[in-house]
Amino acid sequence: MRWLAQFGKFWYDFIIGDDWRIAVGVVVTITGVFVLAHHGANWWWLLPLAVAGLLTISVTHEMRRHLR
Repeated sequence: MRWLAQFGKFWYDFIIGDDWRIAVGVVVTITGVFVLAHHGANWWWLLPLAVAGLLTISVTHEMRRHLR
């Protein structure tokens, strides 16, 4: 049973990592694009745009945290 806890901790750290906001943003973006594609919309370009935006938010947050 110990290996199961370690397995869960690994995946939590791998997916969530240092910033939970990134994980939530990725899940919301992928879900949104999936729903839009399911209804016939061609919004693939939203994924790279969201990645750039999430990266900007994450870097800005870390810079502000280190400046305090």
